[in-house]
Formats: sequence, structure tokens, C-alpha cells
Amino acid sequence: MTGAAACLAGFEGISVVIHGSSGCYYYPATLLHAPLHGTFILEHEVIFGSEERLLDVVGGLSREGKKIAVITTCVPAVLGEDIRSMLEKFDLIFVDSPGFAGDVELGYRKALDAIPIRIDPDIPGVNIDGACLFDPYAAGNVQELRRLLGQASISVATVFCQDRFDRIGSSAAYTVGTNNDFLSGIGKYGGGTLGIDMVRETFCKLADRFSDADVSGVLGEADSQEERIIRVCDKYLQRFDPPSVLIAAGYSYASFAARTLSRYLDADIRCICSRNHPQESRFVTEHVTGMGRVRELIQSHDPDLVIGSSFERSLAPARAFALITPPMRGEIRLAPRPLAGINGTLSFVEQVLNAVLDTRSD
Repeated sequence: MTGAAACLAGFEGISVVIHGSSGCYYYPATLLHAPLHGTFILEHEVIFGSEERLLDVVGGLSREGKKIAVITTCVPAVLGEDIRSMLEKFDLIFVDSPGFAGDVELGYRKALDAIPIRIDPDIPGVNIDGACLFDPYAAGNVQELRRLLGQASISVATVFCQDRFDRIGSSAAYTVGTNNDFLSGIGKYGGGTLGIDMVRETFCKLADRFSDADVSGVLGEADSQEERIIRVCDKYLQRFDPPSVLIAAGYSYASFAARTLSRYLDADIRCICSRNHPQESRFVTEHVTGMGRVRELIQSHDPDLVIGSSFERSLAPARAFALITPPMRGEIRLAPRPLAGINGTLSFVEQVLNAVLDTRSD
């Protein structure tokens, strides 16, 4: 449900209705920091039906002139109400996405499938993919990709999913990604941008596809900034041993973190605890969905550094720690920090080095 809300609420011009209890509304509203609407169904409506409450909310929103999207949660799904028939007089987007149906990535995918997206081959430039409100780095990733694409004289078409709703009818035929856990499948995929090597590869492909693109500035920046990373990591390794690391996050970000730390810090990646289904990896990787298993893996692998969310930080209070995935409690985040692109790698390495240095100084 939260994945579906993250997808649809990312588009300006869509009013998103969470059809469920107050808890089903407040969880995504708090996590996504996006304007959402709720039906807030009560106990007697669970027994006698929620049609009246749903029609009241949707009817009120229909006067605002925005596209309406209704996302069902566990209670109406269990009740088996025919929501589509209830709302047949309204032209809206409907996503049946109760929490028990799957994870956040599946909900995101189901919501995208419900949107009428059209590729226009005459639209210049590229789409930016993987910008999900669930991802605290999404805004920074989009900002960084816009910067790099602008430097290469390549225009941006549609951003999935942080754009105006009316722009999805004219999306470009080519797409580059940020967070591969939230791929839209729109257009031909030209590659990701998590890590400097991936930036080089993707922008070389863009140079082949767009004859008027000039990627020399991006490639030159990638080389010079990578040299900075190597110098500062070598300086750390002259004083300390390479850190052992356990990473808990969605697979796309976890894999990026593992590759980056292995490459520049010669880190011993003890385990990737992937929150979603992982791909084939050269690192030890396990699909982990419970805190109990994360605790067991931290204890058995005994890493110097843990990378994850506030949950993992609570399990490893005495170890060096870096945040990479939600929830990120106890930290104020105002600036749009990237994880993708060149600046994303710089920011991540900086965060990790400061974390391990703080522990060493203690």
C-alpha cells in the first residue's frame, strides 16, 4: 500500500485516497511527507460496509479538478467489497494494494501499471527513473541527474515518479535510472547511475544514442572526483585496517554500498541483508524481512560498520553506523542529498568515513 501511495503521490495533479483505517493513512502520510487523503473507516463500517464513507471522500475531491487515485488497504480487501462498482461514475485510478499482497516495490509497480503512460518517440531527451517518495534520497538523485544531464546537453522528459501528471502522456523513448528497485519499465532502459563506474557506462551509452550530446565534462568530473575518493580512502587505510561491513537495505542501494566500499576501502563485506528479493551477487546476500534475523546476522558476522536504517542502528548501538534506507529517525534531513550520480558516491563515502573515524576516535 505504501509503495502504491509513493508512486501516485509523486505526481502533481493526482489526489491520492487511502481507503482504510486511520493507521493505514497515517503510516504513509508520515513516511512519505506527501499530501494524502483518507476514508478513515470505523468499526461499524467494517461490519455494514464502507461505500458511503468512500463516496463522500471521493465526491468531495472530484470538485477540485484533479485526477483521483484510490488505494485499497487490508480491511476493504478482506471484506471483499466491489470498490470499482462503487466508484463507476468517477473517472479515477484504482489500485488494489493491501499490505498482505506484497512489498513496497510491488505496490509501486501496481500503481504504475494503473497509470495511462504513453511514449512519444518525438519527445527529445531522456526520462529519469527510480524517483520514489519512499526513498529519502529520491529528490537528491533527481537533482543530481538533472545536473549531469544538463552538463551533457541532454534534456529531461518525464521523471518517474516525481513530475506533473499531465507529462506522462508524452514520455521519452529512452530512460536512465537512479534506484533500480523502483524501475518503471517505461522506454528503453539506458542504465543506472549508482556508482561512478555506472555513471561512466551510462553516459557513454547516452553519447552513442544522442549525436548532439557532449558527455566529456561528465566523464572528466567522474575521473577527477574518483581520484579524490581514492586519495582520502588511501589516507584512511594508511592508519587503519579495512572495515568489515554488514549492509541492510533494498538490494539496489545495498549492492551500490557493497561495491563502493569494496572498491575504495577494500572493505570486507560480511553480508548484504536485502529487504527485497536480491539479484545474483558476488557478495554474501540474504533476503531478510525480520529484525530477529538481522540481529542474528549482526551477532554472527560481528562487523565494524553497520549500514541500514534506524532499526539496524538500534541493534548495533556500539558499532560504526551509516544510514542508507528508511526509516531514518533521530536525524534532521532538509537538504536533498543524492546517492546516485557522482555527488551521490562522494556523499556516501564521506558519510561512511566520518562514521568509522568517529568510532576509532572513541
